[in-house]
Amino acid sequence: QVQLVESGGGSVQAGGSLRLSCTASFYTGNRYCLAWFRQAPGKERERVAAIYPGPNGAVNTYYVDSVKERFTISKDNVKNALILQMNDLKPEDTAMYFCAASEYIGKTCVDDDYDIWGQGTQVTASS
Repeated sequence: QVQLVESGGGSVQAGGSLRLSCTASFYTGNRYCLAWFRQAPGKERERVAAIYPGPNGAVNTYYVDSVKERFTISKDNVKNALILQMNDLKPEDTAMYFCAASEYIGKTCVDDDYDIWGQGTQVTASS
């Protein structure tokens, strides 16, 4: 069964840190685009960060402007997990965070390409 399971959400004070983890039931290797999305009540879903293969074995990352210099996306290939380290959390980061995957077919994955989703984990940063 193809499955993504997130963990690591919680509640922190503004300025605090959280580390989200997403474990896949299938081997992701360098064959998938992997991303973290978030959705706050009343707002559209937003791609926060992504990590994806590139030509000649390159690994590329993407961050939405609002989290640059604060969030870091990475992969733990031993555990087959996707990690999101979130530092200096702000109240506006409060949302449900989802892990997502899309098979890499030689082009950059766009939001609509992601077709495997986790159940989500809540992140709350209070002022």
